[in-house]
Amino acid sequence: MQKLIFILLAVAIAGCSGPAYKNPHVLIATNFGDVELELFPDKAPKTVAAFLSYIDSGYYDNGSFYRVLMTEGFSNDTNTGLIQGGTWITTDKKHTAVPGIVHESTKQTGLSHTDGTVSLARLAVGTASTEFFICIGDQTQFDYGKGGDGEGFAAFGKVFEGMDVVRKIQREHSNGESFAKKIIISKIKRL
Repeated sequence: MQKLIFILLAVAIAGCSGPAYKNPHVLIATNFGDVELELFPDKAPKTVAAFLSYIDSGYYDNGSFYRVLMTEGFSNDTNTGLIQGGTWITTDKKHTAVPGIVHESTKQTGLSHTDGTVSLARLAVGTASTEFFICIGDQTQFDYGKGGDGEGFAAFGKVFEGMDVVRKIQREHSNGESFAKKIIISKIKRL
């Protein structure tokens, strides 16, 4: 009887621990709602490791989504651009102290900047660190071999749940590429 009680208790405890995912999942908590991301460490190990280290250190607490880009030439609601976030606007001193990450191009990872893809923002290759963006619609112009220096951006995850929140954020009033009001990221945490 004790054995049966122990087994039932173990099963109940295991059932309460939340979903078990193959890949790491993180939650971006914003004042517009939550966005859950799935990260791909098997494809972009250095980028995912760096992003998770920033999350674990509380780096993104009180960050924001501060930038919005609309894809030129598209007039529908499915292919409209991106939103960019991090700490550049809220705590730029933190951002400038973080070294760049080795660039993992989409040629290396096999990922592409399709709808919901999460990628690191950068200037030159090797300068990406904490700032990230979420694609709204297919933005394959950010893949390896296209535009700018041809190296593309480092895609490392995808929105698992919450694209409705991403689109709601994107529709907020902006002045050029900057949101008129802060879109607060209160926390990013592992699930």
